[in-house]
Amino acid sequence: MLTIKKAVSTLQDEEIKSYLTLILAGIGELKEQYGQLERPLEEHIAKPVAGLIEQYSSLMSLPAQRAFWDPAPDSTHIHILCGDSFGGSVKQVLKEFGWTGAHKLIILRENYAVGPLGRLDTPVGRKLRSDWFRRHINEYFTVSDECEREYTELLDNLEQIPEQAKIILWTGGNACEQTGLRLIAHLLGNRPSEIIVCDACAICEEQYNRPDALINYVHSGEIPTDKLREALLRINEGRRLSAADIMQLSREWQQIAEQSGVLRIWQDDAVLEVPADYYDNYLLEKLDSLQPPPGDDGFLKSARLVGEALGYCEQYVGDAYFEHRIRELIYSGVLEIKGVPTAMRFYSIRRKQG
Repeated sequence: MLTIKKAVSTLQDEEIKSYLTLILAGIGELKEQYGQLERPLEEHIAKPVAGLIEQYSSLMSLPAQRAFWDPAPDSTHIHILCGDSFGGSVKQVLKEFGWTGAHKLIILRENYAVGPLGRLDTPVGRKLRSDWFRRHINEYFTVSDECEREYTELLDNLEQIPEQAKIILWTGGNACEQTGLRLIAHLLGNRPSEIIVCDACAICEEQYNRPDALINYVHSGEIPTDKLREALLRINEGRRLSAADIMQLSREWQQIAEQSGVLRIWQDDAVLEVPADYYDNYLLEKLDSLQPPPGDDGFLKSARLVGEALGYCEQYVGDAYFEHRIRELIYSGVLEIKGVPTAMRFYSIRRKQG
């Protein structure tokens, strides 16, 4: 696997596309050849090949799966939300309610709490954001125009929203969803549709929290499906945005987009830019509080530190950003490393000795 990763890391974006196209074409031929046999696939070919064909089928079906949830002319409700995790939960509830014919989704897949947002409405700004993620986030494998394609798809989906459809903007008490809310308000502009803002986290906390059992959801993606049902049943109780509300949110988006930083938090009902190293001391405090495994010379798996930081952080940041800052602390000599920083599970860290 390490040899494969090393080889892939030497490829340019266009080379990756070319190789992937050829590989998928070959797997498609395998599927066509063996799919016509009567006995189960595993009886004719090795399980790894069967697994490849299964992955191929899954990948090929993704466009159709996404298209099913796109706005349609007869849609009555369009849900706009942040994150595939939350989106998947909403889809499941909509299916349970039998609402999939009239309720459609637009999913913002980026974490707007991190990364530059300046001039996001221009190709230059989107390239700057995409480049930053490729330089700093280990698991960001997107090709150079991924951000561009996502943004174009978002604009296309917004354009497809029929006038009669209610627009439900889902948000929560975190910088990612609140920034996404302001971006969408900016892009919607003077659209005549009724626009409702719903906070799924607040609804579920109000409905289910008790003095002896309190859960504060940092991000809507944390809400279990059984509790999310209540939030969808109460969408008509959400805050209806006036034209003045939309203008205010749009102005707030423009202020955010004028900033040059790469990290944002939600504080005092506002999206605030903070320094990139805002969580460094927090990470070091968590590291000092954790007990390294015996016999490992004081080194602790970076994944354990990231998990601890995520579990106690009152803001939604994401594991990728915490891991990015751990690597920055390594580069600056604050931490020592054992292993290879290609992914969290492959290396351990400790305070710099001596």
